[in-house]
Amino acid sequence: MIPISSGVRVWIASGHCDMRKGMQGLALLVQEGLGRDPFRGDVFVFRGRSGRLIKALWHDGIGLSLYAKRLERGRFIWPATEGGAIALTAGQMSYLLEGIDWRNPQQSWRPTSAG
Repeated sequence: MIPISSGVRVWIASGHCDMRKGMQGLALLVQEGLGRDPFRGDVFVFRGRSGRLIKALWHDGIGLSLYAKRLERGRFIWPATEGGAIALTAGQMSYLLEGIDWRNPQQSWRPTSAG
């Protein structure tokens, strides 16, 4: 898990991206496609076409890191807009990584008492 502090900005790139890209390819996409600096310390998250795989690019001040997560069931919730990036909070990023709808998190079930 990426240790995201409250001061780190998280950006998700709308649309989908080629998941064959590595650190350099995604950093170039951040610079040219999103117009942002990938070495500033922000987290940039990209989703593949199928919606089951995401990659997160993050520079911690020492080096560039690339994280990937694939869901066994379901898909990552992604904005419908094309082009650009959407800012998330650290809490919304946690929901996103768990496959929960980060736009409107709700409990899907309530525990019942046994008896």
